[in-house]
Amino acid sequence: MASDVRQLSLFGRLRSAMPNWQRDTEVPGVQLYDRALLTAVLSLIGFGFVMVMSASMPEAQTLTGNPFYFMTRHVGYLVGCLAIAAFVLRVEMQTWQRWSPMLLLVVGLMLLAVLVVGTTVNGATRWLSIGPIRIQVAEVAKFAFAIYMAGYLVRRHQEVRENAKGFYKPIAVFAIYAVLILMQPDLGTVVVLFVGTVGLLFLAGARLLDFFALIFAGVLAFVALVLLEPYRMRRVTSFMDPWQDPFGSGYQLTQSLMAYGRGDWFGQGLGNSIQKLEYLPEAHTDFIFAVIGEELGFIGIIAVLSVLLFVALRSIRLGNLCLAMDKPFEGYLGYAIGIWICFQTVVNVGASIGMLPTKGLTLPFISYGGSSLWVMTAAAMMLLRIDYERRMTLVQAVQGRLK
Repeated sequence: MASDVRQLSLFGRLRSAMPNWQRDTEVPGVQLYDRALLTAVLSLIGFGFVMVMSASMPEAQTLTGNPFYFMTRHVGYLVGCLAIAAFVLRVEMQTWQRWSPMLLLVVGLMLLAVLVVGTTVNGATRWLSIGPIRIQVAEVAKFAFAIYMAGYLVRRHQEVRENAKGFYKPIAVFAIYAVLILMQPDLGTVVVLFVGTVGLLFLAGARLLDFFALIFAGVLAFVALVLLEPYRMRRVTSFMDPWQDPFGSGYQLTQSLMAYGRGDWFGQGLGNSIQKLEYLPEAHTDFIFAVIGEELGFIGIIAVLSVLLFVALRSIRLGNLCLAMDKPFEGYLGYAIGIWICFQTVVNVGASIGMLPTKGLTLPFISYGGSSLWVMTAAAMMLLRIDYERRMTLVQAVQGRLK
């Protein structure tokens, strides 16, 4: 009993000595991980499992005769998430920083391998098959490039701020990745990488002239890529007026809009979607948000977006805290993951409601797909590891002052 009292007394002294922004919990004691972030991520993954089960049953029944086919596979993906989480949470951040160039090289070689021995699905060659496991390497590329950019900005921070050479070195690396990914083809992932790169360079204090020149070049390249590929041009024109060809190029978007229209405020109820009955293609992957809107309504949509926004803002806030503690690698990586989650959510939702062209990007933590779910889990667990190390540093510093 006396031991417990002394321990609580120590916790109280630690908390009183910590800055106000460290006291983000109302329970006694010192938390060594972000419970709110962990709860949000687990809630999104659990909710995604429920929605994948609801949205995929009709298509699974038609394709395989087993309505639980996709749900069973998703359970396997969740088991993989546990293994990934256990691994990432045990690896120190300095290890990721030290091996970031090697990780970038390995993923680059995997992107080359996709072009040679990759698996083709729906006309796109984006997957590497390793036994029963099929990996979409472009998803892993987002993770690897975020880690590389954080490490580069630590090594070359002054050079990035002061001259064009330091600014354009990572752009050259991005260009190599972009070419390899565009050959699959996968324009959506390239856009995500570009936005993440631009965002990090801006937050690192790059010169505005270089920054705006990069944005201008990126916009020109995007327009050129759209104009040179007829199928991309059809996506843009159909997104601007899907009702002009509702049974052709605008079919997927019109069916998605119908799903939202049926959802109204409170939705039709979980499992009661009509559009998922093979009217809306990719209902359990790229367009799962439309099924959420139909079944759970506007209230459900706002709830899901609020949790995703919380995770993204928590990541960016963590980046701020790490930079304030002179942990630049962790800080820039927190920024990168926050930008990634936020932008990918915006693109997925924007495509399903007709505000953006269809890009084929998944909804983070929710859409069906092993590669996306595994990579987003790794990113979320890395945030928890960053926060754990940050809190441990604070606790050790305060304990040193108390001795």
